[in-house]
Amino acid sequence: MDFIDFSFLDVLDIILVAALLYYIYKLLKGTVAINIVIGIAFIFIIWKMTQALNMEMLSGILGYLLSGGVIALIIVFQQEIRKFLLMIGTTNFSTKRGFLTQLKFLQSEISFEVDTEVILNACVNLSKTKTGALIVIERTNNLDFLVSTGDKMNALVNEAILESIFYKNSPLHDGATIIRDNYVVATRVILPISDNSQIPSRFGLRHRAAIGVSEKTDAICMLVSEETGEISYIKDGGFELYNSLEELSKKLQKDVME
Repeated sequence: MDFIDFSFLDVLDIILVAALLYYIYKLLKGTVAINIVIGIAFIFIIWKMTQALNMEMLSGILGYLLSGGVIALIIVFQQEIRKFLLMIGTTNFSTKRGFLTQLKFLQSEISFEVDTEVILNACVNLSKTKTGALIVIERTNNLDFLVSTGDKMNALVNEAILESIFYKNSPLHDGATIIRDNYVVATRVILPISDNSQIPSRFGLRHRAAIGVSEKTDAICMLVSEETGEISYIKDGGFELYNSLEELSKKLQKDVME
């Protein structure tokens, strides 16, 4: 009885491919791009099956589709590809720690950049006057598809900027504000509304919008209620509970650093 020749290198190959696919999925989870990747992966599996069955015509058609899929991936992930190539070109490979530190962009693109204390202080000040606010902090998932729905900005985050944006007579107070790399990149942003039927009816559109964007991406949201002045922290499609502002500050800083 013949056995398949299965060496250590084959096992290592499978483990490395599985790890690569896992981190790609983790990076893209919650974004529209994941649908493109899943579609291309499905076509690739069918293509391999048609090759194994010697179905030349269908195999050829799927091969052309895959070549177009590669171009689609380059277009969708042009910023990530550029960042990766720049990292490779500038990384000091002489130290293991230096290289691994550079690779942390796979977990979070903005890690320690955002000044969470400034954001929280602005929310506290807005809470005192019951001024409604919705701040979205970008993490791993790129939010350019939402930025395009609002007014683009390029302002360094500070309390005065955030408070003036959400001032009731300000033309910018409607909608959400997106923060990326400690910069306000867009205001008056239209967010996807969650259709979760389990959200209590006392929560309005602002809460549903915050939950909606946190369901579809890994962004985190700071929300100030216009009715009660209560500060809500929303992540992964749900409310993050906290007992004090100090605890909230630690939660916010930890999540941004991940």
